[in-house]
Amino acid sequence: MWHDMFAQQIPFAEKIVRTVLVYILIALLLRATGKRGLAGLNSLDIVVMVLLSNVVQNAIIGNDNSLTGGAIGAVTLVAVNSVVNRVAIRSDLASRIFDGTDTVVIESGDIVQRAARRIGLRRLELDHAVRLQNGDDIRQVETGVLDAGGQFVLTLKAAEQGATKGDVEALRAQLNRIEALVTGRSSSI
Repeated sequence: MWHDMFAQQIPFAEKIVRTVLVYILIALLLRATGKRGLAGLNSLDIVVMVLLSNVVQNAIIGNDNSLTGGAIGAVTLVAVNSVVNRVAIRSDLASRIFDGTDTVVIESGDIVQRAARRIGLRRLELDHAVRLQNGDDIRQVETGVLDAGGQFVLTLKAAEQGATKGDVEALRAQLNRIEALVTGRSSSI
């Protein structure tokens, strides 16, 4: 029993190469299918993610069912991912390749249909993103961008933006100064 848990059935180097190749394949597939971050996954996306892990398992470990073989695959996946993330942070080109670029999906209150279709966004998802960022309707949005990480960044039209507590405090202070000036002048007249 103990021997089978730790005895490798395929060579160490083959295990690493298999893992790296599967990592590259999955990264390319996910990159090609869109920009959704984990928060933006729908139930069908989650089903695909779960099934993908099962489908590629044997491609990574081969006929090796040992604990050592699984550990080598896991360590290789984490190491490759760490290296890719570090390279993407340091290089704009690598970042564009692995993460993609921002995509404008709303301009001047209108959905950019071609961009929305290309990245697989539905009207319902855009409406939800607008509501999450204090808008009521897409027509209130000046620009809506799906960033490379899969997050929506919306800028409401100036007329649609609400005042913050800081804005109200600044107005209150300005009114107090005006009141002091008016009060000071009226008492001197």
